[in-house]
Amino acid sequence: MYLARYAFDGDPAELEAGYRSLLANLGDAIQLQLAVRRRDGIDVYDACPNEAEFVAFTTNAEFRSALTGAGLPAPRIDGLGDIVNLVDTAAHQSAG
Repeated sequence: MYLARYAFDGDPAELEAGYRSLLANLGDAIQLQLAVRRRDGIDVYDACPNEAEFVAFTTNAEFRSALTGAGLPAPRIDGLGDIVNLVDTAAHQSAG
């Protein structure tokens, strides 16, 4: 899997609302994603199956249209590289 970062700058509360709207429209398309709130925006870390699909996705007009439809500005997009390991101990803890 290939990891990328989408950096959205602006009011974090407004960006989170737009991000949630975008998520509602993506359905089951997301395999691995993490959103992080910053003082001046949000960063979304998203995994694609490979770098070629990441490039195809991020250059697709439908992607830009979906962002606009959700009220999100154009993000700074950084392709970060291939994921070599994922540790998620929280997913294995019992609910108590």
